[in-house]
Amino acid sequence: MAEGRIQTFREFYIFYLTEHSNKYSRILHFIGTFLAILWASIMLSVDNKWLWFLVPVLGYSFAWFGHAFFEKNKPATFKYPFWSLISDFKLFFEILLGHRSFDARFDNRRS
Repeated sequence: MAEGRIQTFREFYIFYLTEHSNKYSRILHFIGTFLAILWASIMLSVDNKWLWFLVPVLGYSFAWFGHAFFEKNKPATFKYPFWSLISDFKLFFEILLGHRSFDARFDNRRS
């Protein structure tokens, strides 16, 4: 990545993948995103708006643990919050559909 701000989502996603190349970090991101989706789905049928705060807590706690202990880098969320969130979901669904792997060495490059 060149110095300065990234200008396009495509450019950001390439950067995002380099920051998420560790197998265990990807597993933790996948678990966190899954739990956030699951909790948000549950919250749609529950009448307690205060519990919505757990959606980002579930998602980000797993992801940030992965960055701290496996990637050893700073999450892109702090500089590019929207693109980072979209990329979390994009990577989640790419892994789910088999276009990418938990192990970045085995990513299917067609996506």
